[in-house]
Amino acid sequence: ARRCVQETAKKRQEWLKRAESYNKEYEQFERSEIENKRKARAEGGFYVPAQPKVVLLIRIKGINHCDPRSKRILRLFRLRQLHNASFVKLNKATQNMIQKILPWVTFGHPNRKTISQLVYKRGYGKIDGQRIPLTDNKLIEEQLGKYNIICMEDLIHEILTCGPHFKQANNFLWPFKLNSPKEGWEKKRHPYQNGGAFGNRENYINEVARRMI
Repeated sequence: ARRCVQETAKKRQEWLKRAESYNKEYEQFERSEIENKRKARAEGGFYVPAQPKVVLLIRIKGINHCDPRSKRILRLFRLRQLHNASFVKLNKATQNMIQKILPWVTFGHPNRKTISQLVYKRGYGKIDGQRIPLTDNKLIEEQLGKYNIICMEDLIHEILTCGPHFKQANNFLWPFKLNSPKEGWEKKRHPYQNGGAFGNRENYINEVARRMI
């Protein structure tokens, strides 16, 4: 029993260390972004930040008038139900697929706070084909320990930075089941750019996601 307690204490220290190192990394990145913007402004230019590699995809419509090809793509992205959400790694193939299901989804670039809230508040793991709530870091370590992902903060870091084991981390996460957003959707028939609901929201997806958590 004493050995178990000691092992748990060791693991807790390891989790805390990792969380602290990630926080430092995030702070350094934010600081460097601010400095780059200031430098560019001082030189009379513009600073263009690197394009995010991950998007948060949220399904905003049900099954009505959904053609078979769109249905197949929505299933590939694991968006089987209304208000399901999942993370998608951006590349040419996924961008083309998103374009084909545009009227059924809204998407954008999630920030650290949004990813953290989704994983902590709505996070479920796929363990032996079952949907299990992520109540303990041990569950994550058992499934993803071989990829050096042993706690919640590791999982969030892997998704946020689109790390080398993004695919395994994302597949472990069950698609998020969200609420209907507080204050409701805009017009679902129109794209976001025209005051509607579907399409690319870029950074404004964070505000919508928080209304749905």
